[in-house]
Amino acid sequence: MKSDQHNTILIVGASRGLGHAMAATFLQHGWEVIGTVRDLSQTTPLHHLARTYPGRVRIEALDICDNDGIAALRETLSDNILDMLFVNAGTTNRDPTQTIGEIATEEFIHVMLTNALAPMRVIESLQDVVLPQGLIGVMSSGQGSLSNNTGGQRELYRGSKAALNMFMRSFAARSASRPLVVMAPGWIRTALGGDDAPLSIEETIPHLVTVLLAKQQRPGLEYLDYQGRTVPW
Repeated sequence: MKSDQHNTILIVGASRGLGHAMAATFLQHGWEVIGTVRDLSQTTPLHHLARTYPGRVRIEALDICDNDGIAALRETLSDNILDMLFVNAGTTNRDPTQTIGEIATEEFIHVMLTNALAPMRVIESLQDVVLPQGLIGVMSSGQGSLSNNTGGQRELYRGSKAALNMFMRSFAARSASRPLVVMAPGWIRTALGGDDAPLSIEETIPHLVTVLLAKQQRPGLEYLDYQGRTVPW
């Protein structure tokens, strides 16, 4: 059941990188965190975080591409009440320089499933566990912006995030009274972002969490960057 003392966030994809950093920052703000990892048998930075904050971090297993796993998580959380749900999990293709016509069909399906369809399946399944006024958000990318795509590159990744944005707009049309957010975190040095990215996790995630906390008070869907600026669709 929900604690009387702490707000609770479920972060889908919290084992490392941005998701782990979000979990740490929400804990610093006094929240309780439920974080998902793909394999409970593997020790992750989230497990270390759970030891640092005993009783305030709960770890659940989820492969976001496993529809049965999503249903199982929904059943596991059926007695919980969440203040926020944030889907962070995502991926990219092995060679981001490939044009869309060069992408293998299997890789296209994997990236689109992971980045666009699976996050929406999570949201559709778990929305009733979130308070009616609770925030639901996804980690998108500035590269999902149609208006800002003037240079091309990373075509499959861009397309998957643009699809996620569109699906969130459709979801928003059915959930107009709820706060919803599509986040563009910036180009960050992570396993996905690479070593050449100009931003660090420490520079971005505390600001991103501040944006999410403020967004709780504003119903409707917004596409925001980590500084709270509106990103053009």
